[in-house]
Amino acid sequence: MSYQTIIFARQGCVALITLNQPERFNPLSLAMIGEVREALAMVRDDKSVRALLMTANGRLFSAGADLGGGAFNAGSESRGTRAGKTMRDAINPLIAELHELPVPVVIALNGGAAGGGVGLALAGDIVFAARSVYFYLPFVKKLGLVPDAGASWFLQRRIGTARTLALCLTGERLSAEKAEQWGLIHACIEDEALSTTAMEMAQQLARLPAHGVIEARQICEVASQNDLRSQLDYEADRQQALFDLPALEEGVKAFFEKRDPRFSGRE
Repeated sequence: MSYQTIIFARQGCVALITLNQPERFNPLSLAMIGEVREALAMVRDDKSVRALLMTANGRLFSAGADLGGGAFNAGSESRGTRAGKTMRDAINPLIAELHELPVPVVIALNGGAAGGGVGLALAGDIVFAARSVYFYLPFVKKLGLVPDAGASWFLQRRIGTARTLALCLTGERLSAEKAEQWGLIHACIEDEALSTTAMEMAQQLARLPAHGVIEARQICEVASQNDLRSQLDYEADRQQALFDLPALEEGVKAFFEKRDPRFSGRE
């Protein structure tokens, strides 16, 4: 397909989405959202894809919502009504679809993430950030709004209430180095090594059992809500089901043959 705001490519079994409106700092316009969602649908449908890497061109990963675009300003409805519709019909589905993709998702932050771009940046499974990257939430301080695109959900779970609230109220830019220290991202990488490091990780994750990412996401989510005994029961239930899958047999066989396991792809 031909895209105007993104680049969609393949490197073996890894799909690559690159946000590609650097002159506008990759805003989450309706056009870009639509094209990213189309690309995500292709990844879901193409069983030969085993992992996704998302990055961007330009100085910023994404400046967030396209506040100057027609989605927020055109028509006879109030700006708030149109904003609510845009969130529910476009931005929210994008974040959910990326976060729930049935393959591992690696995010390579080439530049700063601001506003709704923070939610997009954190929607992946493993997030790398170039050392020059920062996270910026101007919603409260600059606009009298609240964080959106899932930013409040991701931040709260990864760095806790106190740090999330402080970032929201102060509008302080969080550096990639501190984001790594706080546990918000997987790693802070030297700028020149970002692309190679992120692709190597995506290729590594592409060799996982096809169901692995879904099970790993789910057990982490359940663990955040369960008490210990409930989590132990959940682990036992999942192991009971997973021990009977071919992946375990291949893993045990590979262990005794002193080789890397070769897991089958998505069916």
